[in-house]
Amino acid sequence: LLCSRSMASKTPVGFIGLGNMGNPMAKNLIKHGYPLILYDIFPEACKDFKDGEQVVSSPADVAERADRIITMLPTSSNALEVYTGPKGILKKVKKGSLLIDSSTIDPAVSKELAKDVEKMGAVLMDSPVSGGVGAARAGNLTFMVGGPEQEFAAAKELLACMGSNVVYCGGVGTGQAAKICNNMLLAITMIGTAETMNLGIRLGLDPKLLAKILNMSSGRCWASDTYNPVPGVMDGVPSANNYQGGFGTMLMAKDLGLAQESATSTKSPVFLGGLSHQIYRMMCAKGYAQKDFSSVFQFLREEESL
Repeated sequence: LLCSRSMASKTPVGFIGLGNMGNPMAKNLIKHGYPLILYDIFPEACKDFKDGEQVVSSPADVAERADRIITMLPTSSNALEVYTGPKGILKKVKKGSLLIDSSTIDPAVSKELAKDVEKMGAVLMDSPVSGGVGAARAGNLTFMVGGPEQEFAAAKELLACMGSNVVYCGGVGTGQAAKICNNMLLAITMIGTAETMNLGIRLGLDPKLLAKILNMSSGRCWASDTYNPVPGVMDGVPSANNYQGGFGTMLMAKDLGLAQESATSTKSPVFLGGLSHQIYRMMCAKGYAQKDFSSVFQFLREEESL
């Protein structure tokens, strides 16, 4: 029985959105033996997946052929289009389907979509990720999952092929909430670390020594001890490689925008979160959009020369 159960679980899975994150995530599902039904709005995104994987021409076609679908999309409007658009998933979704949205979008939109999906007799769970492209390739992403708890095990079966941490957060939208809150704190602490390092350097401290002191003191944080923004302080981080790779400034600005919207709708004061949003937006306007978000250190250095 166990054997037939594990065979049965390898029925085709739909995957929509094969960008920087979706591409390596889909490849990890294939490695775990899942046949995939694929769609991306840009046909060239599917060219990596010709052998054995089915590429179809719309989200509706995916829903027709698979009753478990993962979506990985850039924005709330992309998610709305893929689910509720004229050729969207909801046009052909089968009753009992499990839809897992790993996009980072507004929690209010996740809740809205979940209602529409429920009307069709299917289930939507939000499961945004943390860890970036490197973790997507390595298969050790963290998934924060929101939705009906009785569906969590079914979602986890798939998500565990792509991530090392799969955490149940509560009802629909709570996965997004956890992700947005984490990234707001990450932005605030990264900016704080960059300002601190810059000040210390100006005061004549050696950057490596200053980082060492911070990291044995109460100012220590992930930005200072794991992802230091100052070139030459650490190896193997974007600051050591001209801020290439990592988590793009544009994506951080997007997530801070979501935090801002959520703060407005819940009447929560986010003074530093709001300021961080403005700083990252300004960086996008000044040519940092594609650089890692730790490039705020470089941005500060440039600003002060004015």
